[in-house]
Parts: sequence; C-alpha cells; structure tokens
Amino acid sequence: MHFRLCRKLHRFFAALRMTMTNVNMIHRITTFVALAALLIGCGPSRENRIVVGSKNFTEQLILGEMIAQQIEAKTHLPVERRFYLAGTYICHQAILGGRIDVYPEYTGTAFTAVLKEKLDGDPEKAREKVYGQVKTEYERRFNLTLGQTFGFNDTFAIEIRGDDARRLGLKTISQASTYTPKWRAGFGYEFMERPDGYKGLAATYALHFADSPRIMDLGLLTRALKDKRVDLIAGNTTDGLIPTLDLFVLADDKHYFPPYEAVPIIRQETLARHPEVRQALDELAGKISDHDMRQLNYAVDGQHRDVKEVVRDFLRAKGI
Repeated sequence: MHFRLCRKLHRFFAALRMTMTNVNMIHRITTFVALAALLIGCGPSRENRIVVGSKNFTEQLILGEMIAQQIEAKTHLPVERRFYLAGTYICHQAILGGRIDVYPEYTGTAFTAVLKEKLDGDPEKAREKVYGQVKTEYERRFNLTLGQTFGFNDTFAIEIRGDDARRLGLKTISQASTYTPKWRAGFGYEFMERPDGYKGLAATYALHFADSPRIMDLGLLTRALKDKRVDLIAGNTTDGLIPTLDLFVLADDKHYFPPYEAVPIIRQETLARHPEVRQALDELAGKISDHDMRQLNYAVDGQHRDVKEVVRDFLRAKGI
C-alpha cells in the first residue's frame, strides 16, 4: 500500500510539472514544496543506517557528501544520500519527520527563517549568540541538535558586476542604492520569502529597482548577472565563480545579515542510537575555511569535477 501511494504521488507530480506553465509562480512553488514533502517519505523503513540530506545547490551537495563520506569512513554505518531537497523548509520538515537524520544548515538561516528571530546587539558577538540560541531552541523545540561549526561563514553576498563596481566606485550596498532604481535584480525564490531576505534588505537600504525582481534558481543567478540579464543578485560569499566571472560583493555596511556559520543539524534520536556519528562529525569541526569552501565550490561549478572525488580529495588533504 505504501509503495503504491508513492508511485501515484510520483505520477501525479510528473503530470503537474507538465501543466504548471500557466500557474502563478508562488502557487507553483507552494505546490512543489507540499508534494516534495510527501515524496520524501516514500521509501523503505530503516533502522541501522544514516540518511543524509541537503538542499538544492552546490555547496549543500558538497557538505552533504562530506558528511556522508565521513560517517561511512568513521562509523562503517551504511549511508543513504537524499540530496537536492529544495530549500530550508523541506529539509527542516524532513528531519522533523525522521525522513533524514542529518543535513547541513546555516546558523543564520535557522535563527531567522526557522526560529523567526531578529538579530540585535553587537555584530562582533553575533556568531556566539546565534549559534547558542539556535542550539538551545532546536534541542528544546524540535529534538534536534547542532554539531560543531565546519569553520566558515557563508553569508548572503549582494553582488554586482566587477565592471560596474569599478566604473561607479561602489564598495557598499548603501552606495549602490543610489543606482538601483535603474537596475534589475535577481533573487532565489526562498530569498524573496524568508525574514532575512529581500523585504528586510530593501527596507534597510531603501532599495528600489526598475522592475520587480526576477525569481530564478540559485544556480542561474551568477550567469544571469554576468550576461547582463540582471544587475544585482543575492548569492553566497563562498561562491567559487565570483572571481572567475569578475563579480563584486558589496559590503553589508549596515550589518543586515546575521552570521551564517555552516553546521550539521542532527536528530537527537539518531545520536542516542548511534553516538559514534557525533564523534565522526566532530572531526570536521573548524576544518573548512571560507577560502576552502570557495575552492570546493569552484571545483564542482567551475571545473565540473565529480563531487564525490572533490570531497574525497579534500578530506585526504586535511588528513581526516
């Protein structure tokens, strides 16, 4: 019965994709999220294996693969990979429902998008505050815990073309706000909806654009900026294509974005059953610098290398 239901859901989802062209974008996204959440549950029951998830962009794929390889190497538990689970909402629901055991997340995303908190106080002390509050609240509310940070901070990067930055002498988002009324913006759908996303950014910096922001897949944003289809995007500071495509990251001079330290989110039930998983993941703590993550992303996005090979080489180089 369970597998028949899954097959029906898959067929329905496939048919829906063929007819979505005339449906409102937000409705399409909402439908996709709901169906994807159902489909995550399709599969055999499990006991002594670990299911690793990730969101649907390159850095998450790399971190998910790194978590998977580390668990396989250090615990000898079989690992199932469930990558490309759309965005934050899907991953959060999947781990709450026990469909996955661990996935990589960012402290600022958990703080704002999941816990709905706002950052107040000294930006210099924000990392410790955000990590501590997320860890406490995830354990209390969700029976989830945070592992130690991987070592890098992947905050949102408000990017423009390098040519424009040099020609106009722009270094900060505040300076760019003078020119945005003549510019077109491009953002991912999640950035448009989340509390630490577009609306707050636009209000903080008084940003206005020539037209409504274009909503597109995260993987298409940098190319759209380079090809002049848009003039400003929200990417990630660890994007390996930023220097390759001669893009420029504007400084967040009003400290709008919280810290986004990458961490593994783990089910406490999983750790109770397999405490060796925590020890395996703790070996990754502090091992990935901002520069390392940019290089890893570039190896996959820029050099088109296989992600498993990239992760395997990195772990060997770090002696893990």
